[in-house]
Parts: sequence; structure tokens; C-alpha cells
Amino acid sequence: MISLADSKNNQVHQSEYLNFDDAKEFWNKRFDKEEFIFGKEPNEYLVLQAKTYLKPNQKVLCIADGEGRNGVWLAKQGMQVVGFDVSDIALQKAKQFATDNQVEIAYSLSDTDCFDWQENTYDAVIGIFIQFAEPQMRARIFKQAHKALKPGGILILQGYTLKQLEYKTGGPSLKDHLYTENIIRDHVKEFQILDLRCYEKELNEGARHAGISALLGLVARK
Repeated sequence: MISLADSKNNQVHQSEYLNFDDAKEFWNKRFDKEEFIFGKEPNEYLVLQAKTYLKPNQKVLCIADGEGRNGVWLAKQGMQVVGFDVSDIALQKAKQFATDNQVEIAYSLSDTDCFDWQENTYDAVIGIFIQFAEPQMRARIFKQAHKALKPGGILILQGYTLKQLEYKTGGPSLKDHLYTENIIRDHVKEFQILDLRCYEKELNEGARHAGISALLGLVARK
């Protein structure tokens, strides 16, 4: 979720902010702009997979939904959306964005470790560019997502692969925060993989995700 334009600053923060207050301060600085730094359109991979695997009236959790572009789109498709983010500034923008689009989303201020991952609650869990997570946190997120999904529930994930370090068009500058197919396969051993692809594509998702990008997409069923 972080531009490589700030890579030196990222290396300090991503390796050192381990508590809620530090993470909140870091992301508030990023989101404290009038513009939507990741744009207002939903992630393309999410849209593609949602049309196949998700249905209206399903209950969906958006991890670190930021300014709300993905949560709002899902709500506009008729889904019951729950979302959280560690940035209160991002959530203010997301709530207003939801109001502007005449949808309701149950947003809460939280990080991934503090969020109440209620067991067997969601039809889908969505993680779009949640690459603030280092390996240990990432493992916890996958474990909690599995717990929170109903039997048969769907996990949809989009992120950058290691090759993204060559493109420098978005994402973290730290290798440990990026994905490989093997890393993701290891995290979803308890899931049934429905789609797992590594590919390159031109992204246009706000100023922070713009240009040719090395991507990984995952759809998995509990």
C-alpha cells in the first residue's frame, strides 16, 4: 500500500511500527490528503473474482479498507460489508464515500491484531494490497481470516510479488512484505485454492498504484 517514492522512510516505519498508535500515525500521514491516494475505483482483480464467487446479501469483511474504494463497490453490489482500518483519517474519507454512494458499511477503527475476528461469520474476506504485514503478521492474518469465514467462505487476495521491486510503481520496498506463489500456498494450506496467479499488468489505482506492476491474485475457499 506504500509508494516506493518514500522507500527510505518506509524502511524505517514498516520495520518499526509494531503497535496501534505508531501504525495509526504512519497511515494518517499517508491518507491526510484531499485526493484518494489509491483512487476511487475498486481493485480490478477483486471485481473480476467477485462477479464469479460473491453474491448480493452476503456478509463480507474488507481488511484494512483504507478510503473505502473496495468496500463501497462491494456494498453497491448488494453485499453487507464490514470493514476496518488503523487510520481514522482514512475511515472518515471511507464513511463519506459510502454516504456519497448511498450505501452503508460497518466500519471500525482497528488494526489486524486488535480486530474482533468472529468465528464462522463472513461469506468472504477481502485483502487488497495489505502488504503492511511482515511475515509473522501475515501468517496471523491468514489464520484469522480462515477462522472468520463461514464453511465454504471465500478469501480474495491481491498483492505485489517480488518482481515489483524492479518496477517501483507501488507497494512496499521491503522484500519480506512481498508475495511469492510458494509463500501464499503455505499460508492457505487449510483452504481450497480456486485461483492463484502471478502476472504483470498496468495498474491505475490512484497515485500510489500506477504503472506496470508485478501482481499475485488468490481466490481460496474454506
